[in-house]
Amino acid sequence: SDSAISLINKLSSQWSVTDATSEIYALNSSGEAVLSDDTAMLIRHALDMSDATNGAFDITLYPILREWGFTTDQYQIPNDERLAELLQYTGSNKVTINGSTATLESGTKIDLGAIAKGYTGDLVSEQLISMGIENALLDLGGNIHAIGSNPDGDPWKLGVRDPHGDGSIAFLSLTDAAAVTSGGYERFFIAEDGTRYCHILDPATGKPANSGLASVTVVGSEGWLCDAVSTAVYVMGAQKGMELQQKLGGFELLLITDNGDIMITEGLQQALTTAEGFSGTVTVMVS
Repeated sequence: SDSAISLINKLSSQWSVTDATSEIYALNSSGEAVLSDDTAMLIRHALDMSDATNGAFDITLYPILREWGFTTDQYQIPNDERLAELLQYTGSNKVTINGSTATLESGTKIDLGAIAKGYTGDLVSEQLISMGIENALLDLGGNIHAIGSNPDGDPWKLGVRDPHGDGSIAFLSLTDAAAVTSGGYERFFIAEDGTRYCHILDPATGKPANSGLASVTVVGSEGWLCDAVSTAVYVMGAQKGMELQQKLGGFELLLITDNGDIMITEGLQQALTTAEGFSGTVTVMVS
């Protein structure tokens, strides 16, 4: 619908880190800004996720992402001194939100890219449901929001991309759920020596995450939560990811390891079918 598209465009320009008219740009430029309700809520959610994941989810990595070239496509490998210098300005404790006013410590800049699409999906889904739409599938690039079931009354069948090849590695049958995937294949560059650097950084090091996972898919009722968790678990790895799922609840996980195996939480067992030709193992993590 046109109104959904205009809402998506509005939110994406509101939360863009590079658009000079956005609220985030204003906040990053001046270190303090009065925010709209949606933006204030999004930053609150982000700070909550940072606490819940012991900093594995971090919206303050923008200067480091820029240094690597992930925001400009001018890729380079920063040296350790430069990373140490930039890491001084990171950490969610450097972001304060009071009512609708957000304040950043000097040198700190935020980027909501790892949670904004999920929240956009939530707000657009709400809008569609309020218009009386009962069945819809929203695809916001790696963020899927399934409203109701498909037109035949069956669950929506979503493909989970094979991070090591073409097509899907597995399928999930979902009704009324958000599903968000994060993987190193989404944005990366290959250095002269053949090393591959992905855009999901480990906030502890400022370097690309390397946790043994090739992709993380999170299924739940709230897109913002799924979006943030998918990034955090990609950084944390399988074991800590499963612990996070038990601690927080509200979502299920499908992890694909670097060697092509699948690990899922119990709640996705019935929803999963593996693709034809899948030769790895499927492990169900029982809490």
